[in-house]
Amino acid sequence: MKINGTIIEDTFCETFNGKCVRSIVTAHDMETLKRAAYDATSTPGAVIGRLESGVESFLDPTMTPDSRPGALLQFYFALDNMEKFEVELSYRIRQDILVKPFTSLFNATLKPEGYIDMMKHVGHCGDGYEWIETLHGREMIIVPIAVPDFKIETRMGYQTGIMGANFWYMCKDKESVLKAGEKAIEAINSIEEVITPFDICSAPSKPETKYPWIGPTTNHPYCPSLKKRLGSESKVPKGVKYIPEIVINGLSREKVMEALKEGIKAVSKFDGVTRVTAGNYEGKLGDDKIFLHELF
Repeated sequence: MKINGTIIEDTFCETFNGKCVRSIVTAHDMETLKRAAYDATSTPGAVIGRLESGVESFLDPTMTPDSRPGALLQFYFALDNMEKFEVELSYRIRQDILVKPFTSLFNATLKPEGYIDMMKHVGHCGDGYEWIETLHGREMIIVPIAVPDFKIETRMGYQTGIMGANFWYMCKDKESVLKAGEKAIEAINSIEEVITPFDICSAPSKPETKYPWIGPTTNHPYCPSLKKRLGSESKVPKGVKYIPEIVINGLSREKVMEALKEGIKAVSKFDGVTRVTAGNYEGKLGDDKIFLHELF
C-alpha cells in the first residue's frame, strides 16, 4: 500500500491497557501553565514501572472550572498496582505542579471506573494545616504554601486507556525526521483524548535485552549505524538513514486509530519519508493489534 507515494508496510502495532488519570491544570498565566503541564508530563517511564504522560491540549479560560488558562493532562500507569500508581502520580503533582505559582488541578476523567483520594499523598503536603472547601462547584483541598495556595480536587478519577500504539517513519534525510515528525504531532494533537508521550522518539526499543536491570534496550536491527556490522540481520532498508517513532496513548481504541491514521498521513506527504512501519514483537507484548492497512 502507498499513501502519497510513501510505502505503508503490511504490519501492526501492539497496544496494551493501562489506567489513566485525566486532569485539568490551570494557572494565572500561560508561561507558568506550560511549565507546569510539560514538567508534569515529561520523562515517560511506563517501561520502568513509572508514569507515561502527556499534554492532550491547552484550554481557553472559558473551558476550565476556574475560568483561567488550562491544559488537559493524561497520566498512564501500566502495572496492576493502584497504590504505586497513586504514589507515582503524586510525585508529578507535588514536584511539578504544586510548586508552580498559582496553580490548581481538577479531575477531568470522562468515564471513571474508580477514584484516587488526593489527600493522602498530595493534600497532606500542608502538614495537617490543609482544609477542604467547595470551589467552582467542586470539592477542593486547599494546601497552604508560601505563595498561597495550591488547590486540588479531592478525588481524581481513573479509567482504562490504550497504551503503546505507534508507527515508525523511515527517512532518507535528517530534515524529514523533524519536519515530518512535527507535522505528525500537530495532526495527532488535533484529535481529542490522545497524547504522544515521547513526542518524536529517536530510540525504539525491544523487550528482550542483555541487561534486564535497564529495561528495554535498543532495537538493534533497526539502527542505521549498525547496518554494516549486522549484515543480513539488519532490517534497515536501502537508502534509509533515520527511523524515528511516534507513540500514541488514548482513552479509546477508536481515538487511537484515528490518531495513527492522521499521523501517518502527515508524514507520508514528505519526499524524505520513504516508508512507514510499526514496532511490534510478534504479538507477545500487547493485548491488542492495530494493523496499519486497516486504518485506510
